[in-house]
Amino acid sequence: MAAGAVAPAVSGAGNAVADNDCPSVEVIAIPGTLETGPHRLDGVRGHGMLSGVTNGLGDSHQVDYIDYPATAVWWDGEVYGTSKHKAVDNARGLIAEMAARCATTQFAVVGYSQGADAAGDLAAEIGTGHGVIPPERFAGAGLISDPSRSPADIQVGPPAPGAGAEGSRPGGFGFVNDRVRTVCIADDLYCATDEQDYVSRLAGLIVRGTEMNPAGLWRDMLDTGVWIGDLGAHGGIPTLASQMSRQSYEDLIDKVQSFLQSGAHVAYPRYQVGDGQNAIGWMHDYVAGMG
Repeated sequence: MAAGAVAPAVSGAGNAVADNDCPSVEVIAIPGTLETGPHRLDGVRGHGMLSGVTNGLGDSHQVDYIDYPATAVWWDGEVYGTSKHKAVDNARGLIAEMAARCATTQFAVVGYSQGADAAGDLAAEIGTGHGVIPPERFAGAGLISDPSRSPADIQVGPPAPGAGAEGSRPGGFGFVNDRVRTVCIADDLYCATDEQDYVSRLAGLIVRGTEMNPAGLWRDMLDTGVWIGDLGAHGGIPTLASQMSRQSYEDLIDKVQSFLQSGAHVAYPRYQVGDGQNAIGWMHDYVAGMG
C-alpha cells in the first residue's frame, strides 16, 4: 500500500478488513507548529521536518499526516494547549477508526516539536492503558524536540540536559516505554530546559493551561504538584524570586535570543546521532524497521 494512502472503508458492523487490504504498520505523523493547518508557513516544504522520516518507508507501512491548527499564540488563531489537544484528538480518532477495520495492523506515531508533544501524549495514553488500542498493538514512537521530554526517556544521540519546557509526562510511557525514542539537541530549549529553571517550567504549565481540557486536568495538577515540590526542595519562594529578578530576566532574554539565532530547533536534519546518521535518517530507519 502506498505511503500516505488511506485504506478504503468497508461496510458491515464490527468486521475487520482482510489483512491484505490493511497495512502492517499505520504511521501517524504529527507536524510541528506552523508546518500544517491554516497558518502553515509558506516556506515549509512537503510535510516539514517529518518528511525525511516518513518518505520511502516501504509497502508495508501506510502514512497519514494529522491536520490541526499547529499554532502557539492567540494571534495565530489557537493557543498552544488547544492546538495540541486537537492534534491528539484527530490522531486518536484516526487510530480508533483503522483499528476497528484492521484487526492486525500495528500503529506507530511520529512527531516534531508541538507534534512530538501530541504524539508523546498519545503514546503515553496507550502505554498506560487509557488509549483506543491496547499496548500490544503499538509499534513505537519517534519524537523529535519533544517539549514534554523526560530525562528518563530513551534518547537517540548525545543525551540532552534537563527536560522539556513543559515538564515530563506523569507516569511516562508505561508499557510502551521500550518502544519510544526521543531526540533532542542540547541547545534546543523546547526539549532541553534546566529542571531548576522554575520560571521557564512555570511558563510551560501556564501555556499548557490554555488547553482548557478537563480530561487533561489530572496531568496539570500532578505537574503543578511536582513543580511546587521541586521548588520547595531547592530554596522555595526566595529561589523563584531570584530567578524573577531584573538581572535574571535579562539573562533569560539573552538565552532565548541566542537560542533563536542558533537555529538549534530546526537543525535535526544535520544533527549527528552516531554511526554517521543524522536524527532524521535515524528516525526513518527506526520506523521502517517496525512491523
